[in-house]
Amino acid sequence: MTELATMDFHPQPQAGRPKPWAFPAPERGTLDNGLTLLHCDRPGQQVVAVEVLLAAPLEAEPAGLDGIATIMARAFSEGTDKLSAEEFAAELERCGATLDAHADHPGVRLSLEVPVSRLTKALGLLADALRAPAFAESEIERLVRNRLDEIPHESANPARRAAKELSKELFPPTSRMSRPRQGTEETVQKIDAAGVRAFYDRHVRPATSTAVIVGDLTGVDLDGLLAETLGAWTGSSAEPRPVPPVNADDTGRVIIVDRPGAVQTQLLIGRVGSDRHDRVWPAQVLGTYCLGGTLTSRLDRVLREEKGYTYGVRAFGQVMRSAPDGTGIAMLAISGSVDTPNTGPALDDLWKVLRTLAADGLTDAERDVAVQNLVGVAPLKFETAAAVAGTLADQVEQYLPDDYQATLYQQLAATGTVEATAAAVSAFPVDRLVTVLVGDATQIEEPVRALGIGEVTVVAAE
Repeated sequence: MTELATMDFHPQPQAGRPKPWAFPAPERGTLDNGLTLLHCDRPGQQVVAVEVLLAAPLEAEPAGLDGIATIMARAFSEGTDKLSAEEFAAELERCGATLDAHADHPGVRLSLEVPVSRLTKALGLLADALRAPAFAESEIERLVRNRLDEIPHESANPARRAAKELSKELFPPTSRMSRPRQGTEETVQKIDAAGVRAFYDRHVRPATSTAVIVGDLTGVDLDGLLAETLGAWTGSSAEPRPVPPVNADDTGRVIIVDRPGAVQTQLLIGRVGSDRHDRVWPAQVLGTYCLGGTLTSRLDRVLREEKGYTYGVRAFGQVMRSAPDGTGIAMLAISGSVDTPNTGPALDDLWKVLRTLAADGLTDAERDVAVQNLVGVAPLKFETAAAVAGTLADQVEQYLPDDYQATLYQQLAATGTVEATAAAVSAFPVDRLVTVLVGDATQIEEPVRALGIGEVTVVAAE
């Protein structure tokens, strides 16, 4: 009789005790040149993230030169008084670093990521870019050409076209928020090196800027390192630029951007609400997530799973601009795309979801899943130094306290179902939504008019 072989199994691994987690608290300081500094030591994060915020908001762009902040932001990595554009790129590459920059309504932001072992060299390059950017005519001309090449592609993208139209509808023509962030063909083609230099001289200085540094700073002489790099950047002092008030018109209406022959319709439904300073924000985040934040949301369940109109619909809130006095605005929106023949039925069902939400409210189960998803994944969301640095930079831009993100998770966990429902209903009132549809007007105009969700206007695609 053959004897059966036996096997010894290793003990099954058991989960350890969960460790308490809180969003990292930064340390604040100010360099001798007036630059505000936030730094956060994150042991084990060998890739250091640096965010520099410049007080050069889009509304500061000269009249007729929309997009100049974007060109300036891109030009920071195109050479300095010491290095040509090619040499600067090569030095960054030798550091294993990446440097990105973009302009938005609050200002211009530069983002650096680099291994901590090369931090000294990379911070020196970043400081030189801020201190003495070359803004060479040939490089600015190239950046302008590149931007002009991008504009037709953006116009051809239904989602980008819808966003452009919604901003135009919500804000008055005199507001910078009504116009494309990166400028139009008419404004960008007027930008030259002299204009970029003048914009830089007028708005970029350390006294009105903030640097955020996050990563494993063990053994790093941060004070000495900053003194040699960002601390060597000089400039005049200046008073903070006032943030102008913004008005918006969210009268319920529908704008169809005609795309003859389109097989899908891009939906963007939005209005303007309060920013993160408002006490309702945590409840609004929770309610909006239940409405359209994930695959388990109400909108997805009806429009995607039950009806098959779409691959997905999302609801979200995005801060656009905040002021030191605690005022500001956020875009509250619902976005997605549906097949052309079902545009009318899809909108009809979307409005039914909103009306049902107002009538019956959210369920406790929906609220619990949302809290679990939003709060439970936070430790993973902020696993990298870049994620922490980006969030701290957002808080600075929005004039929020340094402990805001940590407090937000506590508030989300404490928000009840009734509060979340009320906030979501207030965020998306059925009679105060501007609906933008990018699609074939000949097929979707009449079905949409029949819904009675607002006056319908058809505009030609560019």
